[in-house]
Amino acid sequence: MCGISGVAARGPLAPEDIPSVRRSTDAMLHRGPDGFGEYCAQGDSRSGRPHLYMAMRRLSIIDLKNGWQPLSNEDGSVVVIANGEIYNHVELRADLVARGHTLRTGSDCEVLVHLYEDFGLDFVQKLRGMFAFALWDSRQRRVVLGVDRMGEKPLYLCEDGERIRFASEMKAMLAMRGVPLSLDPAMVHSYLHYGWVSDARATIVRGVRKLPPGHLLTIDIDRWSIQELQYWRIEDAAPVQGNASELVRAELEQIGKLIVRADVPVGLALSGGVDSSLTAAIAARHSSAPLKAFTVGYAGSPGQDERQMARKFANELNIPLQGIEVHMEEVVKAFPRIAFYRDDPIADIAGHGYYVLSEQARAHGCPVLLQGHGADELFWGYPWATQAVTHSLRKEAGQPVGILEALWANRPQGLSRPQLVRTAYYLGGLLAGWRRLSPGIRSPAEQLVAYDLMDSYQVALHGVVPTYTRRFAAEVAADTRRPHDLFRRQRGDTPVDIQIIAALCRGYLLQNGIVQGDRLSMANSVELRLPLVDFRLAELAVGLQKAKPMYAATPKQLLRQAARALLPAYIFERPKRAFNPPVVQWLGALRAKFSTELRNGALVSEELLDPKAAAKLSLPPWRFGTSNDLFLKYLVLEYWYRGMQAVASR
Repeated sequence: MCGISGVAARGPLAPEDIPSVRRSTDAMLHRGPDGFGEYCAQGDSRSGRPHLYMAMRRLSIIDLKNGWQPLSNEDGSVVVIANGEIYNHVELRADLVARGHTLRTGSDCEVLVHLYEDFGLDFVQKLRGMFAFALWDSRQRRVVLGVDRMGEKPLYLCEDGERIRFASEMKAMLAMRGVPLSLDPAMVHSYLHYGWVSDARATIVRGVRKLPPGHLLTIDIDRWSIQELQYWRIEDAAPVQGNASELVRAELEQIGKLIVRADVPVGLALSGGVDSSLTAAIAARHSSAPLKAFTVGYAGSPGQDERQMARKFANELNIPLQGIEVHMEEVVKAFPRIAFYRDDPIADIAGHGYYVLSEQARAHGCPVLLQGHGADELFWGYPWATQAVTHSLRKEAGQPVGILEALWANRPQGLSRPQLVRTAYYLGGLLAGWRRLSPGIRSPAEQLVAYDLMDSYQVALHGVVPTYTRRFAAEVAADTRRPHDLFRRQRGDTPVDIQIIAALCRGYLLQNGIVQGDRLSMANSVELRLPLVDFRLAELAVGLQKAKPMYAATPKQLLRQAARALLPAYIFERPKRAFNPPVVQWLGALRAKFSTELRNGALVSEELLDPKAAAKLSLPPWRFGTSNDLFLKYLVLEYWYRGMQAVASR
């Protein structure tokens, strides 16, 4: 695991380019506290001056002694720096040696240069893991940038016609010369609808984008030809026939063998739920080294606390468990720096739990941490996603859900306090003028019914523009990009249910869960691994869905069936909770501490947030109102922006 950065130029590098990239790597010291590596390509035949410089920070996970980057092939004609892990490097190494290659280290990333020699750009098809890399082919004088299929490892890009800069984090990108900090109004608008930027290619900074999941970017230096190609899409998985639960269980076992490969101690994020317990179970079955587990609880042990359940299962696996109690005062104190650490603005208050888990893992000597993200998106764990398929199909058939039907669907399902509170919030939003029923009735014809089913999206759809200044609202209106572009109906014959899965994976899973997990773990110099995001498991889930649609089944029914041979029965009997904090109390404390900061903050100064709207958002909300949602999004954006301003001004 590392942080990488570099610059490729149409002409010879300017004198300040190399110091600029070094500053970029300095901004990622947390991603690689164990060492620094750099490579400057030989100059062209005309000027003799280089056109490429790249550097990296190393977090040592595999081959601690010899696995230093940059790495090269036998004659040094191919050089690579990489961030991530190639999980199947053992198998790839054996095949390369059999074909006559000589590998000088035990690094998992060394296989990249030799595979490229043999297969060219198709070498990425051989890789199973999480990665972002920059590769230099001196014979063709070509730079190849690439990211893994699910987007677990980031690569930011900034192109100005004369050079391309790249880096693993936004902080590192903004530390480079020539990358200004300017907010993109359309992406701010998107963020305020979702709580994360919905476009996997875009960022909230104008002129900075990401290389999307499953993509390569090639740069022919001498001709200055830049090409981007997509080598994988989850929608293209082939239909799969067979015993679904047995196939999934077999794939999980294979993932378990790969995911524990490390030359350092491995930790587990354990909540006691199905996903994290399954991750722990497959790791424990295949790890030859002792594991440690970590779980989060909350002061006063409210209903969200999961330490007892996690401890029970950890004891069964004979794995020591470290319980972490989070106090509201700590959440308030850490809020500004965690908003900055995320690298992209992400309004997820549960992020504090993810941060302290990796912090504790590092403190207990585990620079690798396994977490159970991904199963909900691949196996229909969210009831609203199932509703999205049903609503989208009805919309296509000209039979969208009506208002009375929507009201009936949101009625309380019992007299329990959570059910009554949920209904009160629903009606409170409706009466406040935020929520609009039956989004499919009014949405554009080419739009699937998807994220617009979420209360948060509806709050923004009908209430965010009045919070803008007149100038900023005009800039948003003038842009053709819209928040619903994420769930725009694809052309072709891809079924609606597969499109919903793809939108989930490229949307919430990637832009919230994966991005947040990577940045907050790496802020503590911990490599986060997500076994349930493995691309082979994703292809299998989609392939089985194509053969036999399962969106209407019990949530995660297939995964639960596959996991029954691996987990005790009591794991399946508890309700889904994940790392779910006491949200209302935390928001109240944040408003009490930071409301003045929002009213007098950078967003108001930048003429984005209207001062009157900032004052209104800072007031205590009606108990069942909706202002908490926009308040949190704006507060995260405020402190993210302040942090990035500090980086850009250095």
